[in-house]
Amino acid sequence: PAGTWLLYLPCTWSIGLAAEPGCLPDGHMLALFGIGAVLMRGAGCTINDMWDRDYDKKVARTASRPLAAGDISTFQSFVFLGGQLSLALCVLLCLNYYSIILGAASLSLVITYPLMKRITYWPQLVLGLTFNWGALLGWSAIKGSCEWSVCLPLYLAGVMWTLVYDTIYAHQDKRDDIVIGVKSTALQFKEDTKQWLSGFSLAMLLSLCVAGINCNQTFPYYSAVAAIGAHLAHQIYTLDIDKPEDCWKKFASNRTVGVLLFTGIVFGNL
Repeated sequence: PAGTWLLYLPCTWSIGLAAEPGCLPDGHMLALFGIGAVLMRGAGCTINDMWDRDYDKKVARTASRPLAAGDISTFQSFVFLGGQLSLALCVLLCLNYYSIILGAASLSLVITYPLMKRITYWPQLVLGLTFNWGALLGWSAIKGSCEWSVCLPLYLAGVMWTLVYDTIYAHQDKRDDIVIGVKSTALQFKEDTKQWLSGFSLAMLLSLCVAGINCNQTFPYYSAVAAIGAHLAHQIYTLDIDKPEDCWKKFASNRTVGVLLFTGIVFGNL
């Protein structure tokens, strides 16, 4: 699913940037983080559906989710969540001590993110802080600790990217969200959405340049950043915020953004 890719790709960026010059990223770590992304994305969905089971019944797109539809009980979902988090813990315990603590610290964000739409128009910002934790964790898993001059700009770039794609995603549900009383950046920005998305995209590109400079990246990396800029510009320019199917298409296309950057990092290192 698109959401799993969007959680996984910031991990690949970080693992790629942490590779030694002339070397490919650590394949074992890429696989381990891939498994972790599937498990934690799944756990996040389970937690989200548990918090939102009453809201989901009232939204056409989410009414068929298992908890909302009554196909499973709350207790069954707790058991399932326990299984997901237990397997994710097994993955986390394969990493160094610094990364275990850093990874565990993200759990509070995973649990509280679904509540944010009830209290702030910026739940997408909290999602960005949650979804891009791998930009910190990937580097520490390779190096043993974070190099903040690289990891923080990379993390910020990921957060800005999430604000772009999840604001687009939120425009799918804005009519239902108004009726049931939940908040989003889509409702906050309204007709000014494209200007905000342009600002977030610019901040993302600048942050990627800072991260690249601080770890001595080369021409292919900056070529990828330029390609990402073109992709985001086209995405925003052609977006129709009032057509849910177009919003979904634009949201899902962000996997290409993440893959472009990872490819640029790999070739930049080589």
